Amino acid sequence: MTTICLIRHGETEWNAQGKIQGRTNTSLNTRGIQQAEECRDFVKDSTWDIIITSPLKRAMQTAQIINKSLNVPLIEMEDFKERSFGDAEGMTLKERMSVYPNKVYPNEEKMGSLNKRVMAGIQKINQQYGQSKVLLVAHGAVISSILSNLSEGEIGTGKTKLINACISNIHFHDDQWQVRDYNQVTHLSDYDGRES
Repeated sequence: MTTICLIRHGETEWNAQGKIQGRTNTSLNTRGIQQAEECRDFVKDSTWDIIITSPLKRAMQTAQIINKSLNVPLIEMEDFKERSFGDAEGMTLKERMSVYPNKVYPNEEKMGSLNKRVMAGIQKINQQYGQSKVLLVAHGAVISSILSNLSEGEIGTGKTKLINACISNIHFHDDQWQVRDYNQVTHLSDYDGRES
């Protein structure tokens, strides 16, 4: 059985400020580093075969911190880059609603493209690392897309607000992917209900 633990990257300054990031290559802030360390401590007593990460800096930093106690192969996969939000990147929700009230951002990646890309990545993991335990460090829109696809829209995109450094688990069993749990935050010592 292939098991994937999906970890959203830790907090960045843009998360804290409510700015949409997309492909903008932001770094973890102090809180984000602490969150990544708490993810590391949460998963370190389990056996993992590999860490796969988005190549964007905030995900890569989170993956590297987690891997300090695991020392497993760490692989970047372009399939799990965050969705591009085009001209809206760097804007707060208030700014986006003022400039783009219809929520359509020029030059953004379309949802169909995102869904196709990330699910192709999940298929690739299953083909290349089948029967493995995989940690996948990625982004809010990416993980939401995976959860939405696997739950047939019950959770994920448009339904679930994923918290920075939250943990979700999926596994491939009886020829299909199943969501075991999602948006777990019990390992985060300073989770205060802020949505980022």
